[in-house]
Amino acid sequence: MLDHTTTTQPAERPMEGEPDQQTAVDKALTLLTSMAEYDDGIGVSELARRTQLTKSTAFRLLGILQRNDVVERVGSNYRLAPRLFDIGTRVYGPTTLVVRERLLPYLADLYELTHETVHLAVLHDTEIVYVNKIQGHRPTHTPSRIGARMPASCTGVGKALLAFDHDAAERAIAQGLTAHTDHTITDPELLRAELARVRRDGIAYDREEAVHGLACVAVPVMGAAGRPVAALSVAGAAHRFEVHRLAPALRRVAYEASRALAGAQAAGRARSAQAVDQGRKDKARGGCRSVSERSLAG
Repeated sequence: MLDHTTTTQPAERPMEGEPDQQTAVDKALTLLTSMAEYDDGIGVSELARRTQLTKSTAFRLLGILQRNDVVERVGSNYRLAPRLFDIGTRVYGPTTLVVRERLLPYLADLYELTHETVHLAVLHDTEIVYVNKIQGHRPTHTPSRIGARMPASCTGVGKALLAFDHDAAERAIAQGLTAHTDHTITDPELLRAELARVRRDGIAYDREEAVHGLACVAVPVMGAAGRPVAALSVAGAAHRFEVHRLAPALRRVAYEASRALAGAQAAGRARSAQAVDQGRKDKARGGCRSVSERSLAG
């Protein structure tokens, strides 16, 4: 259920005697894209080599990016700064930020119960977006990271959400089911049957379908309308990870999270309705005063 990082396509150098058509913005974005593959940071020389920029250009642009808080320096390396996540999450609207904040305690509860790597994800069209993650104690290769996206059809969290969104599931099938491993479900009818099982049982599994050697179990978190707004998952190395053993803990945490989130959403709607009602009353009182004032003036 993880993010497959891809090698950054280097910026093409102009032919000899040809002007460089790349703007400073182009080059800065190329740097950011390449840095996204390195959670622990990358040095200027290696970054310049990977992006085919001169070292002086890379260093100058990194300085500008650092002054604007989108890149931070760690020793001699550079890495993406948290401000980029703050900006990026706005792509998915304010609801995602609310869900992330509301469900953080339950993600922490799930971690305490399992001590495995846990994720919180939301559905964006036919992809899932990881909005939070806590790394487990046990060494497990989980290249997922906050803000990363993956096809929903091959991940536990994705199947937990697609199972309750027929239109998104059909769009994912229409786009083609790419095989990420030899365990990935690529047959449309098999995926439909899998999603039907998820709807029936309320739990989804990723059995090395996204990454070789990694297994995952996931459940949806329901909102006030009875539809999922996010999914929680536990991931671990497939050779030791007993997905069925962790299912009860995951169900329990998801139930508590769903109840809390639904309550918060209902309370929010009630406050909005009260505000609208109060606005109407204020407007009506204002109209009455206007009539009275005109009568007195007459």
